[in-house]
Amino acid sequence: MTILEKITLHKKQEVTLRKQVVPMTQLVKSVHFSRSTHSLSNSLKQNSFGIIAEHKRKSPSKSVINDTLDLTTIVSGYEKAGAKALSVLTDTRFFGGSLDDLLLARETVSLPILRKDFIVAPYQVYEAKAYGADAVLLIAASLSKKEISEFSNLAKSLQLEVLVEIHSEEELEKALHPSVDLIGINNRNLKTFEVDLAHSKQLSKKIPSEFTAISESGIHHPETIKELLPYGFKGFLIGEYFMKNEDPGASLANFLKALS
Repeated sequence: MTILEKITLHKKQEVTLRKQVVPMTQLVKSVHFSRSTHSLSNSLKQNSFGIIAEHKRKSPSKSVINDTLDLTTIVSGYEKAGAKALSVLTDTRFFGGSLDDLLLARETVSLPILRKDFIVAPYQVYEAKAYGADAVLLIAASLSKKEISEFSNLAKSLQLEVLVEIHSEEELEKALHPSVDLIGINNRNLKTFEVDLAHSKQLSKKIPSEFTAISESGIHHPETIKELLPYGFKGFLIGEYFMKNEDPGASLANFLKALS
């Protein structure tokens, strides 16, 4: 069983339990359900590109990255440094995050926020809205074309944007729905955790122009962004590189300074 399969199996069990604790009727009463959301896609298009700065405490491949810093300090630092959006990991078992992280980030910054998790059920899309997200991540490797269509249509009905993460042409084909806003190419293979930028460059050429193209994972140097920009990417999702530093916000500021 791959890491992705293991996470997906656990997530389905987790969602079943959470639905019993917090029913849908309670989620829709959240103050955030009536909040006007921010456009992640539009924020990235304001300049030649934008950084989606991620809050991530740990990962299955790197174990603990940074679990000591205060979330509000990190996300406010990201906003001050010039991030165009935030990504907040809400998976607890494998990434050390939580929905409370999402809620706290929403209360701290005005940037668009992506809920990054392993979405396997409509309930999680309602959760994303209830806890203050502006966009949700759908991972094509763990979902069928029908599920991507169902979840993305639901997200749009809740005024949430949709980022579908892909790693192959087959997964790209599953992602091409009118209700999808952004398509992210994960430079790291979720089955082997190997990083391959050459693969991402080739795959980016097949993304239709109506979708905002994002490059995710394995970005550790400003030169990597300069290398990828000619391939149509408008956003770059970076977490580990910033989070491993004592001051992630300052790390982002220095990163952007090097790019300018």
